[in-house]
Amino acid sequence: MALTFTTSCLKDSLELLQYYKRLGERAMEQAPEESLSLALDRESNSIATIVKHMAGNMRSRWTDFLTTDGEKPARHRDEEFEAPPRTRAEVMALWEDGWGRVFAALEPLTESDLSRTVTIRSEPHSVMQAIHRQIAHYAYHVGQIVYLAKHFAGEHWVALTIPRGKSGEFNAQVTAGEASQR
Repeated sequence: MALTFTTSCLKDSLELLQYYKRLGERAMEQAPEESLSLALDRESNSIATIVKHMAGNMRSRWTDFLTTDGEKPARHRDEEFEAPPRTRAEVMALWEDGWGRVFAALEPLTESDLSRTVTIRSEPHSVMQAIHRQIAHYAYHVGQIVYLAKHFAGEHWVALTIPRGKSGEFNAQVTAGEASQR
């Protein structure tokens, strides 16, 4: 993730959310389709289940974000962990729908909106707190997706960030880049 210097909480939040969306996509691209619905054990979730849960959360949290409670009465959270989508196309449709709702709710906001009050499960949050809460939640689940995708891709996995054993090369590139900017 290339860091863009900003003092805007909203701009930074949007960039982080875009980063986690793309990270999850790059991981899922590497997972064989048949592995999307596989769980490591009975108590674990599959990638498809995690995506279904994230999409349900996103639909609930970001629909009418500023005017209604983030936990919608129509949401049945427990059902998000049952009957996951079976195909890559179904998984990705849920993924895109959820993220579309996130960005549709956040992109029109201004910095002054960050101090407004919204509720999640009847608890008041500033808009900034609600955004941070969701960034943490989505980062947690994207990490799970990356872990599972890496497991299922096995030896075909291509690192999403700095590959093992390549930190020195990365640091040398950064140092060289900084020197050329002086």
